[in-house]
Amino acid sequence: MTSRFALFAAPLLMILTGAAPAPAPAPAPAADAYVAVRTSMGTITLDLDAAHAPLTTANFLRYVDQRRLDNTAFYRSMHLDWGDQPNGLVQGGIGANPALALKPVAHEPTSQTGVLHKAGAISMARYAPGTATADFSILLSDMPGLDANPDSPDPEAKAGFAAFGHVVSGMDVVRAIWDAPRSPTKGEGVMKGQMIEAPVKILSVRRVPAPVATPAPEPSATPSPAATSR
Repeated sequence: MTSRFALFAAPLLMILTGAAPAPAPAPAPAADAYVAVRTSMGTITLDLDAAHAPLTTANFLRYVDQRRLDNTAFYRSMHLDWGDQPNGLVQGGIGANPALALKPVAHEPTSQTGVLHKAGAISMARYAPGTATADFSILLSDMPGLDANPDSPDPEAKAGFAAFGHVVSGMDVVRAIWDAPRSPTKGEGVMKGQMIEAPVKILSVRRVPAPVATPAPEPSATPSPAATSR
């Protein structure tokens, strides 16, 4: 009886005294996740924006943590002939290997996340919105046409693609992959001529610690006029 009474006494006391329970503390914002994509041409380090694109980031990290991206490849290099060069993207991932695919992730448009398709961005490859699994693209140039356009009557343009992070080191490796020879015959439809002749192997993809920020150098002291006039 005593223990049962004790369970109900505190709520009853709050009601009688008008006291309200203390609000729960707000959850801390999700921290960015960093991953190193080690390829046969070098390493690319990515900063994944878990705070603004939580679903897409969590999906990508499932593949990382289960090592499903190990021993896959960058297989596509899209070159756009207009604008400043380099202009285009590289694409990699599990390709058409269904044994490695997990359940598709819900689409997070850039109009919702605010993570835009700028040079160095990582974005999910997909067919229709909501079909993305593990394949991804890294941009060599700003490509705002991949951002969601909520006012467009075209469903594809309305949805856009799901960017969810950016390269923090290794853009020289991305450029080397982009420069790799392409096959004139491989690929179908719009991807014909964009397939890398010898796909660049992704050896492993692992979480890594956040890079340590390098402090700005202290400004050098300027000698006073009196000191320089002597």
